[in-house]
Amino acid sequence: MDFKTEWASGEPPVSASSCCFTTMSSSTPSTANGTDDKKYKGERSPCDPSRVLHIRRVPIEVSEAEVVSLGVPFGKVTNLLLLKGKNQAFIEMASEEAAITMVNYYTTATPHVRNQPVYIQYSNHRELKTDNLPNQGRAQAALQAVNAMHSGNMTLSGTATASDGGMMPGQSPVLRLIVENLYYPVSLEVLHQIFSKFGTVLKIITFTKNNQFQALLQYADPMNAHHAKVALDGQNIYNGCCTLRVEFSKLTSLNVKYNNDKSRDFTRLDLPSGDGQPTLDPTMQSAFGAPGIISSPYPGAAGFAPAIGFHQAGLSMQTMPGALGHLTIPSSAMTGRMTIHGMAPTAIHSVLLVSNLNPESISPHGLFILFGVYGDVHRVKILFNKKENALIQMADATQAQLAMSHLNGQRLHGKVIRVTISKHQTVQLPREGQEDQGLTKDFSGSPLHRFKKPGSKNFQNIFPPSATLHLSNIPPSTTDDFLKDLFASSGYTVKAFKFFQKDRKMALIQLGSVEEAIQALIDLHNHDLGENHHLRVSFSKSTI
Repeated sequence: MDFKTEWASGEPPVSASSCCFTTMSSSTPSTANGTDDKKYKGERSPCDPSRVLHIRRVPIEVSEAEVVSLGVPFGKVTNLLLLKGKNQAFIEMASEEAAITMVNYYTTATPHVRNQPVYIQYSNHRELKTDNLPNQGRAQAALQAVNAMHSGNMTLSGTATASDGGMMPGQSPVLRLIVENLYYPVSLEVLHQIFSKFGTVLKIITFTKNNQFQALLQYADPMNAHHAKVALDGQNIYNGCCTLRVEFSKLTSLNVKYNNDKSRDFTRLDLPSGDGQPTLDPTMQSAFGAPGIISSPYPGAAGFAPAIGFHQAGLSMQTMPGALGHLTIPSSAMTGRMTIHGMAPTAIHSVLLVSNLNPESISPHGLFILFGVYGDVHRVKILFNKKENALIQMADATQAQLAMSHLNGQRLHGKVIRVTISKHQTVQLPREGQEDQGLTKDFSGSPLHRFKKPGSKNFQNIFPPSATLHLSNIPPSTTDDFLKDLFASSGYTVKAFKFFQKDRKMALIQLGSVEEAIQALIDLHNHDLGENHHLRVSFSKSTI
């Protein structure tokens, strides 16, 4: 099919086969065994992920560079087709993983171009062939210019050139944020919800310098910091005000002493609140001034609820789950204090609803292992009357958000799963004598939790699903052939393998696809290798 004739208008016909919606609506019938057992009505059958994305309702005056800029925070854009007369565009990402990340993000944060919302979904086309189309010179020039501007020292496909745990040359995982035109107060929680869309936020410190509200924010990975800087620098948190200025910090790590409204270490929930104590250590205080938070210039505005939106600068957070829907500023923020533990009062819950599962293959244990990559799973319930749906209770709302952002749209047992925040605050265990068929499991005391130790290094090694897996806790006597045979005999395609040069207790193994790697992680994490060693399996940011 010719791209120019793919859709004749900005609104897709019901029979459109080349592009897909990912949104779903729900009704709420009562159920026999539990919570969230809903009937889902898809507006369109979801397409398989593709690295070619279709963009609708593109303003006719838009430039090629503006369209390309929608994709660059998520990876390299390799091709572009702009159909101005039909208010449409197609972009091709360098990898399917980058396209999935982009669609997942824009599903909850509608992008705006020239103050108008645009809509992005997968195309059925696997690649964008434009060689024989006229007027492609400007598109190719825009691709080269925008990709070159944003490449810097980073590999925009999302793959670091350093080994796992290494930092990219010239880049830091720490960002320095300045909020200009502070018309409404900006809390630590608001910053966390905005910036966590680009990766795992480990630490945040807020302070005042030169009468400006500023913050230091540390990601787990410099790549996350790069993407956030590209996407958010110059954006407005609220309409027409609270403009973000984002730059790399000279610091490579933050030292947070207290968890309160001014600072937070999300890897150390055991830290004291330290009310009245300095948030920054002495070396950081000298560089950034005394800590503090700016209270509202309108102390009587506690009931005001401005809508979060990046309309004027390109992005919209209006549909982001949680407090960024319509943010009600709590009265505690007016006095410079937010809720110390957890998120703001309008925060998301810690229970996830997972839909479009394969009922023939899924199990509570499998979901526990997979979602346990992104947080400690306490309970799993596969719904009794609708076994393609499951509820997963994470340890806290931050971990739930993290799991949702990484796993929504991934393929599991041949199906593209959907992950959303559930309305329920807990997963109920079955009553005594109630038929359950083993569909509900309590994992709250499991020894396999990755994040139960405060300050664990596992917090710094959380990455999206990838075809390359990181293996650790390997016995000294284990050979590469043994590990390759382990994966191959379990039905997986082993494309490459290597031990870490400095530590043969760790290795990387590259499988045939991301879907294979997801299934292999579920099957072989905690596999008994002998010598009192159980294999630990995680997703890697590196390739072999």
